[in-house]
Amino acid sequence: MAKQSKRFRSLQAVHSDKTPVEVEKAVSILKQFGTTKFDQTVEMALRLGIDPKQADQLVRGSVVLPHGIGKSLRVAVFAKGDKVDEAKAAGADTVGGDDLAKKVKEGWMDFDVCIAAPDMMGVVGPLGKVLGPKGLMPSPRAGTVTPDIAKAVKEYKAGKVEFRNDAGGIVHAVVGKMSFSPEKLVENIRALLDFIRNLKPSSVKGQYIKSAALSASMSPSVRIVA
Repeated sequence: MAKQSKRFRSLQAVHSDKTPVEVEKAVSILKQFGTTKFDQTVEMALRLGIDPKQADQLVRGSVVLPHGIGKSLRVAVFAKGDKVDEAKAAGADTVGGDDLAKKVKEGWMDFDVCIAAPDMMGVVGPLGKVLGPKGLMPSPRAGTVTPDIAKAVKEYKAGKVEFRNDAGGIVHAVVGKMSFSPEKLVENIRALLDFIRNLKPSSVKGQYIKSAALSASMSPSVRIVA
């Protein structure tokens, strides 16, 4: 276990109770942890009552939060023809086809999101071994394989959040920045919670969201009522 700093231990003392609290109170507590010189990213972690080994119980999706995430994502797009101009006009950072695939194969990964037009999947498919482990492989379910390239680019540039459960059945997702007002953070958190609740697989029995917590880049976590 990594050694905790004096600052981190002092913050833990501010809120040592592990009893889940309402979202508004959790945000208020989290705000007390904003003692760094940089604007910390706020993240929510949800432990789900799913079996990650079962394909029909995977939880994955994307959502545009009411107030974004406080960061403009770098977007790479696989497109051709008129879609190239559409992607560039929408604000894509990199657009290409075979040339872009070659760069990615050679190790170029200077992007946060990868979007592809459906007719480009023949080019993108072979990149699965490179993009998949980093969670960057375009997917229809996540909305990153789409004929409406311009809309997808604009949503991700505005701070669209993409998420998927890990091998332990936990979903991690960014919900904003510490500099956001409490009201904006609460609205973003509730929007994400509601969205994930609606993704409950029909094969999941019993409690779906087992626990939830908020934390910032350099702060202890605060458990919330989910």
